[in-house]
Amino acid sequence: MLKSSFTGKKIEAGCDEVGRGCLAGPVVAAAVILPMDYNHKLLADSKQLSREKREKIRADILNDAIAYAISEIHNEEVDKLNVLKASLAGMHRALDQLSRVPELILVDGNKFIPYRDIPHQCIVKGDGKYMSIAAASILAKTHRDKLMEELSKAHPEYGWERNVGYPTKAHRAAIEKYGITPYHRKSFRLLPDQLNLFN
Repeated sequence: MLKSSFTGKKIEAGCDEVGRGCLAGPVVAAAVILPMDYNHKLLADSKQLSREKREKIRADILNDAIAYAISEIHNEEVDKLNVLKASLAGMHRALDQLSRVPELILVDGNKFIPYRDIPHQCIVKGDGKYMSIAAASILAKTHRDKLMEELSKAHPEYGWERNVGYPTKAHRAAIEKYGITPYHRKSFRLLPDQLNLFN
């Protein structure tokens, strides 16, 4: 059972990101402030849910949240910053957009760069422990999946509507056959031997 609050008394923003391990597309981060006593029977880590359940819960989050925001760190910036820094930057940009200033930031994972003067708490596997982090994971995941589905229309050979940019065998086979797109991350190991990829 996910917990609705870390402190029980502070305005808490849960933060999470998706897409760190992808070969193509952006890293997407989200920040969500839920009511302190929030309860949702289906809310869970986005990785544990079907696409249909994520979409249903997403609609509930958008309706119920006190504040929420989503940010995209595009592949060129991921290449420039490195994927960890891009993820943390994405969380900061999501926090920047919140209509309410949190008193505590709950972060999925074990790394975070302090944001303004607001205290934060890193929680490993936090999307399976706290509702606000799980809500952020669902908003980030559903947003990114839709984005990759749209991008796949222009580049159907890579199967992004199915693999959303992750390094599946089919995705890597398409890179080997067709080369890369403007959405691929050049700093990532796209193929075992990629000497000729960028020529």
